[in-house]
Amino acid sequence: METTTENGAAPELSTEQPARHPNPTAKATALAYLMFDRFDLGKAERFLNDFGLQTVSRDEALLLLRGTGASHFCYVVRRAPKSRFVGFGLQVGSWLELVALQKLPGAAEVERSSLPGGGFVVRLTDPSGFRVDALWGQTPASSLPHRLPLPFNSVDATVRVNGTQRPPGHAPEIVRLGHVVLELADYQKTCAWYTQHFGFIPSDVQVLPDGSPAVAFMRLDLGGEPADHHTLALAQGFVAKYSHSAYELIDADAVGMGQRILRDSGWTHAWGIGRHILGSQIFDYWLDPWGDKHEHYCDGDLFTADAPTGIHAVSRDAMAQWGPTMPRSFTKPKLTPVSIAGLVRNLRRSPDLTLAKLRTLARIFA
Repeated sequence: METTTENGAAPELSTEQPARHPNPTAKATALAYLMFDRFDLGKAERFLNDFGLQTVSRDEALLLLRGTGASHFCYVVRRAPKSRFVGFGLQVGSWLELVALQKLPGAAEVERSSLPGGGFVVRLTDPSGFRVDALWGQTPASSLPHRLPLPFNSVDATVRVNGTQRPPGHAPEIVRLGHVVLELADYQKTCAWYTQHFGFIPSDVQVLPDGSPAVAFMRLDLGGEPADHHTLALAQGFVAKYSHSAYELIDADAVGMGQRILRDSGWTHAWGIGRHILGSQIFDYWLDPWGDKHEHYCDGDLFTADAPTGIHAVSRDAMAQWGPTMPRSFTKPKLTPVSIAGLVRNLRRSPDLTLAKLRTLARIFA
C-alpha cells in the first residue's frame, strides 16, 4: 500500500524536530485538569479513590476529584454512553492571552466556567481532535494536608534513630496532576500547535533511526522558575489516542504503598516500579476499569526555560534506568474495526505516517 496525500501525491516525511516558538500566542502556566467520559461514575470513583484522588463532588452527570495541592479539582468524569478521553485544561497567564486564543480557528468564545473555582475558559480543539480548555481567573484554592516525606537513613547521614519506618497503609495521597501523554497520527502539526499557541518547550525528543521524531517531552515555559521536565508528551502513533496521565506522590514509599493497595483492591498493574531516564521519575503504572493507564510518580526532574532540548534515540531500553523492562502490552495497540479504519485513513493523508515508520516502531517496541 503506497502512502499518498488527499491530492494523490506522496507526502514528504518530515524529520524536523519540535522546537520552542519565538512568540507564542499564550504561555500555559499549569496543567489544570483532565476530562474523561465514562458510563459508570461509581466504578470510576472507586478506582480513582483507591489510586489516591479525593472526591470533590459527584452527582448523576459529573464526578470531580482532586489531589492535596492547591487546585479545586484535577480530574473530571462526565457520564456518557461511550467511555473515552476527551481532553484537558491548561491555565494561562492573563485575560489578554485568553482573548488571543479565542481568535484561533475553531475556538469558542470566552465564557465563564461552571466548575469549582470559576474563572473564564476558551474551548479549543487541537489538530488531533483533542479538546483543550484554556483557563484563566480561577479563585485560589486551598491545599489539603498530607504527610511529610519519610526520613531516610543513608550511609552518610543518619536521620532516624530509635525509630521505625512505617508508611501509612492506605491509598497514597496524590499531591497533583503532573502530566498527560498523547499518541498522534498528525505528529508535527500537533506538536507545532502546542509550542505556537501555549509556549511549550521540548525538553527532550526521541527520534527514529531516520531522524524523524517519535516522542517529544515538553515542559511549561515559566522563565526562571523551574518546571517539570514534561507536562505534555506527544508520541507518534497511527491514530489519536490517550496514552497515560501521571500524578505526583510525596515519596517512593508512597509509590510502593500505592502498588500494594491497588493490587490488594484487585486493579490491574501495567508496569513498574522503576525509574525513568527522561524525566527521572520513580514510576508505577496502573490500568483503570477501561484499560487507560494512570501513573504514580515521585522525584521528577525540573528545568528552567533556558535549558536546551536534548535529542535521543528511541528504544525500549531508553524508557527506564532500572526496574522491569517495559512490557510489550504497555505499547501494544488495540486493533479494532475503528482503529484499523483510522490507520488506513491516516496512512493515506498524514505526512508523518508511513508503513516504514510503523514497521520501525513495531520493531523497536515488539
